[in-house]
Amino acid sequence: MLSVPTLWVVFLINFLALGLVWTHVMRSYPNFTPARYWTAACFVVSLGAGFGMLRGVIDTKVPLIAGGGTVVLAAYLIAMGVFRFYGQHMSWRLALGATAACIAGLAFFLLVIDSMMMRIVIYSVAQAIPIAMTLPLMLSRSGRRNPGARMAATVAIMMLLVYVVRSGAAIIGIGGELSVVDFNDFQATLVLMLVFLSMTLNFSFLLMAIDRLRSEVEGLALIDDLTGIANRRHLLQRMAAQCQRSMQTGEPFTVLAIDLDGFKAINDGHGHAAGDECLRRFSRAAQARLRSGDLFARAGGDEFCVVMPATTLREGAMVARHILEESRTLSMQGGDEAITIAASIGVAQWTPHIGMHPDRLIAAADAALYNAKKLGKDRYAVHEPTSEPLPPFLEPVRKIA
Repeated sequence: MLSVPTLWVVFLINFLALGLVWTHVMRSYPNFTPARYWTAACFVVSLGAGFGMLRGVIDTKVPLIAGGGTVVLAAYLIAMGVFRFYGQHMSWRLALGATAACIAGLAFFLLVIDSMMMRIVIYSVAQAIPIAMTLPLMLSRSGRRNPGARMAATVAIMMLLVYVVRSGAAIIGIGGELSVVDFNDFQATLVLMLVFLSMTLNFSFLLMAIDRLRSEVEGLALIDDLTGIANRRHLLQRMAAQCQRSMQTGEPFTVLAIDLDGFKAINDGHGHAAGDECLRRFSRAAQARLRSGDLFARAGGDEFCVVMPATTLREGAMVARHILEESRTLSMQGGDEAITIAASIGVAQWTPHIGMHPDRLIAAADAALYNAKKLGKDRYAVHEPTSEPLPPFLEPVRKIA
């Protein structure tokens, strides 16, 4: 038969180790807020285990009540971390109120009516509630995308089942007599299962954190540092995906190739800081004229590209006109004179003969852009779709990689 103090020692050692792991995660990624709650939960469980180890050592019942209360508080801290992971909040008032209610229940059935069975039921229910509250989030459609969340949901369900079995066994009296210092073998086995599942739950949270941080890093790899819009890599990925979709559905899409007029003169005459500010201002202005599903990307230097799904050539030309109208309102001070920001735009539409070759579509948009430059800049030009192969002068002149 395992003694209760021995089980608390297991809790203490394991959760101190997990707390150190989460401390490293929290310090390494300070913006990952859930780690703060999960770190605190591990150390609070360790504190509760420390209180629990005093049962039978000192002649007072305070450690029993304090140990149970702190472990329940840790369960709510875990739930609060899960809520923050999904961008939601759990009230501190709820967590502290539920913990206080658990402490009151434990105290009543220890100091007023000594009932080990009722203490086990109260303790199990108090821990099960916050865990159950996290399940809708982890089992939601967005939650299931994260492998760690799927694992955490599975472990949480198993923990709930153990709590139900433990409470039922205490009520029915399965396994034999219970005491403050010793559990019967059946209850001791259930507690060991809870220790194992609690550790597994923490490792599931680590997987959730790793997947989230990996996604954030991948997202940063697709963002242009200067303007905050998509970069070349993101552009190519979207173009390839859009070409594949259009090949399957036959639905056209349109691409805009944009080049700022006189940008080299701005850099040479006013400095690169002024040029960078021009790029940022134009990016914000152009983005304001696009739909949520459109991709606006910086292809390099002062070159931009817009990918517009389910958009015809005529609709793309209208968007190009709106972007030009917006850019004409932009100006900034460069020393003693105002800097005007202007752009030329080429518009091209995907056709079946372009197929799975986004570089052909980019070349067509570039050719239209060259036409707009030749016609006097600060305007747009369109490339009419054709079923014939692209003539030589429409072959890619600027590769985007």
